[in-house]
Amino acid sequence: MSGVARRSVGSGGLAAGAVGLGCMGMTGLYGPTDEQESIATIHRALELGVDLLDTSDAYGPFTNEELVGRALAGRRSEALVATKFGLRIGTDGSMEVSGTPDYVRAAVEASLRRLGVDTIDLLYQHRLDRTVPIEETVGAMAGLVHEGNVRYLGLSEVSAATIRRAHAVHPISAYQGEYSLWTREVEAEVLPTLRELGIGFVAYSPLGRGFLTGRFRGPDDFGEGDSRRGRYPRFAAGNFERNLELVDRVAALAAEKDATPSQLAIAWVLAQGDDVVPIPGTKRVRYVEENAAATRIELTPADLHVLAGAADDVAGDRYGEEHIRLLER
Repeated sequence: MSGVARRSVGSGGLAAGAVGLGCMGMTGLYGPTDEQESIATIHRALELGVDLLDTSDAYGPFTNEELVGRALAGRRSEALVATKFGLRIGTDGSMEVSGTPDYVRAAVEASLRRLGVDTIDLLYQHRLDRTVPIEETVGAMAGLVHEGNVRYLGLSEVSAATIRRAHAVHPISAYQGEYSLWTREVEAEVLPTLRELGIGFVAYSPLGRGFLTGRFRGPDDFGEGDSRRGRYPRFAAGNFERNLELVDRVAALAAEKDATPSQLAIAWVLAQGDDVVPIPGTKRVRYVEENAAATRIELTPADLHVLAGAADDVAGDRYGEEHIRLLER
């Protein structure tokens, strides 16, 4: 299998494989894990040119960065390491945010140690701290760029207005947000703002947290320990069954293209613009190979019209209340 093509991530010189790899699920949020298989998945991704590896200090917490660091031993030059700070997970599972300059520095120093790297390629603020002006947080992030600890800056799940304020302090190279056939809110204000400012879009959950793969047919298909079981309203009984209509239409068109539903869903995200880089998550070699192959699928305007129509009636919010309160909308 040949390597994936490359795309620019913003106008500042950062480029990555057109499909990246979300590493979050490698440390338990989506059920049982196998570290050996996860590391093999990262290595196979790098071989395919899937070089944008996405992690966060909140995943685990901390253990995901450590796993990525172990996978990168001896292969640092092949990867673009993206991590995040600012979403703090309590021992009871509670979530809070921090964007104070002192916290930014301490969090990044700790991430560098866990990852075993000298420089983070792309650093995001994971969630906005509404008690700290964005100018102060980005100012601290910019200081780390000047010191050589970070190469490029990003934001996640903030409003268009906040993006503008942040970009005025220091160039923002990437915005990370949820984007898929069943999550398209960014199209209203965020995407136009990013394109005006020359900021790339990194799309997480392009497979709808696995729902669009077609592998799940009911809420009970998620095993014990899988965070999708009970946390996300779209997976709840009632909503789940209604949303299967979208899955079935994706599967039907995928069959026509001799592709899997996952590949079709990723191809749809890729088709939204050359400035969009989806980062589907997986912890298995066969799926990273499948996802990388999505770059070879061509969708016609008629295909895109059919898929857009299929996504008109998604049932349920994308997050529950605990998560929604952390989003700036």
